[in-house]
Amino acid sequence: MPPDASPAAAVSRIPAPVRGALWMVLSCLFFSLMNVVVRRVAGELHPFEIAFFRNAFGLLFILPWFWRSNLASFATTRIRLYGFRALTSTGAMLCWFTVLTMMPIAEVTALSFTVPLFATIGAALFLGEVVRIRRWAATLVGFTGAMIILRPGIETIDFPVILVLTASVFIAISILCVKSALKTDSAHVIIFYAAMLMTPISLVPALFFWTAPAPETWAWLAALGLMATLAHICLNRAFAIADVTAVLPFDFFRLIFVAFLGLVLFGERPDIWLWMGSAVIFCATLYIAHREAVTAGEPVRQTVARPVIDGAGPAGPAQDEDDTEKEEAA
Repeated sequence: MPPDASPAAAVSRIPAPVRGALWMVLSCLFFSLMNVVVRRVAGELHPFEIAFFRNAFGLLFILPWFWRSNLASFATTRIRLYGFRALTSTGAMLCWFTVLTMMPIAEVTALSFTVPLFATIGAALFLGEVVRIRRWAATLVGFTGAMIILRPGIETIDFPVILVLTASVFIAISILCVKSALKTDSAHVIIFYAAMLMTPISLVPALFFWTAPAPETWAWLAALGLMATLAHICLNRAFAIADVTAVLPFDFFRLIFVAFLGLVLFGERPDIWLWMGSAVIFCATLYIAHREAVTAGEPVRQTVARPVIDGAGPAGPAQDEDDTEKEEAA
């Protein structure tokens, strides 16, 4: 076979924005399927226990990557920051997995688009980032979109809504931790400590609700960890190949996928307000991502959002492209 006729060569001839978009859509599919698996397994196990097994199996899938690395490269002086980040990320996962059992998965996904809005506020308050009027305006527009979904005064803002917004705040805090950590450590160090710390931390609350999984449930739990790993690999590839402004709009497929799966599997039918509010939030967060890239004076690809919690999509700062390949195994 001529070199230029190989499958790899054929794929390489596809324009980078198209390849990045395809990776992003595939990532959205895996994240959406994860939400469905959590809902399915929650009929047998407590969400806290599911969160532990997601972390445990995810760790198993990326252990080979750790073994191939030089352990000295994981040295850090910021273990307290990583411990705090693991706590907030675990808190976000516990809230997320719990609320998936209490609300339509499309509504949970739609409200998760608020994460970059909370992160923008946190960056201004705690990291001293300069947030100018256009980003503040986009943040305000984004929260207006959330109000369109929630319609306070018409619909009751109950505990599940508070829980998903709490998860979003925890994710935003985790994002700020990553932004701070990237000033001194590389991405693969951040991934290492997240994987190593979140598994034992998530075990503690899981023990209070522990139920021995049935034999067939183990397959679902392993699939959950595998889909998490694949979702992150696809997302990393998307942002390594193309700029954020080219691929981030396709993150809206998360809502399309979960809306379809929720309708087919659980009979959940999203209303027009959810679609309208989600579009407003998503456009606002896309503009914020664009402005962050412009004000940083860097290629948009290097200031792209990163995933922090499964199912919640890209919502945090990026790493340099040199670290992206190291992160693919995560």
